[in-house]
Amino acid sequence: MRRAVELARRGPAHGPNPRVGCVILAPGGSDGPDAAQRPVLGEGWHRGAGTAHAEVAALADAQALGADVRGATAVVTLEPCDHTGRTGPCSIALLGVGIGRVVISVADPNLTAAGGAQRLRDAGVDVVEGVLEEQGIGLLGAWLLAIERGRPFVTLKLAASLDGRVAAADGTSRWITSDVARAHAHRLRAEIDAIAVGTGTVLADDPSLTARTASGELTEHQPLRVVVGMRDVPAGARLRGPGGELLHVRTHDPAEVLAALSALGVRHLLVEGGPRLAAAFLGAGLVDEVHAYVAPVLLGSGPSAVADLGIGTIADAVRLVPREVVHLGPDILLVATPAAATPTAATPHTSLPRNAVPGTTVPGTASTKEN
Repeated sequence: MRRAVELARRGPAHGPNPRVGCVILAPGGSDGPDAAQRPVLGEGWHRGAGTAHAEVAALADAQALGADVRGATAVVTLEPCDHTGRTGPCSIALLGVGIGRVVISVADPNLTAAGGAQRLRDAGVDVVEGVLEEQGIGLLGAWLLAIERGRPFVTLKLAASLDGRVAAADGTSRWITSDVARAHAHRLRAEIDAIAVGTGTVLADDPSLTARTASGELTEHQPLRVVVGMRDVPAGARLRGPGGELLHVRTHDPAEVLAALSALGVRHLLVEGGPRLAAAFLGAGLVDEVHAYVAPVLLGSGPSAVADLGIGTIADAVRLVPREVVHLGPDILLVATPAAATPTAATPHTSLPRNAVPGTTVPGTASTKEN
């Protein structure tokens, strides 16, 4: 199972599908010490939406190696699916080749795809669940919580001075944090599905909202760029340049933003700015995780990282539970979970029409592809 988790991490962290790995072991006895010595017949992992699922990829690997998988054990990080989407059911694929045993880390919470374990049992296959479940849950990360909550997992990113300022009094903000912290933030962008800012940030900072490598090149995956608010995105904005597609959601309601993104298959949203948008998501209780990059800089004045939350007494403060502290050059990254949320091992280290799609215009919204 540890090898299956390792394989799964080769798949993309972004996208509507989970990362899954599978190892096919030669037939043998129980899960005793000798199990690790059984020959591996095939390995596979899911490479992204529309590609073969991990089980099918592992079976194809075994076939290419000339292995006979009848009676073999399939070790998989997520319960084999039991539905037909872009690909067929993995439960049927396993039954079709005579797999005798299936070992699962995490049960599938997606009601549309779940049921594979029961189908396998009904067909006489020996099924074991919950093996290294904590590692399996951690692997699934934002995807698992997005499925459970019925909306994208939301990571709020803050980059501020030690006294909580995101810009100086004259509006200048480049750069408060170091290049090491910014590089880390770009790696996060390359792993999420969408990134959101308010129209105020668009007009003040003209961000590109791209994910870039250390050398400044665009990464292969670019997140959907989401602008929230009523004001228009200028025709010459950098958001219309190279990068991910642009979706303008004309609302101030975070729930409406998440509904539109959920309809597009977005599982992980990164909210980057500005202070009003951060306050809106926090106030609505729709932040699942906070990434706070703090620079050892004091400004004394200037806009705060979060706008007014309407909190009048310390008893009503939004409390966070620290999960990790990372040193990034001179800066510190604090990863924390709002105390009101239910923390789990799955937490990662992020009235609109339901059919809104990037690159189109729908009633009540404006959405434009990059030129």
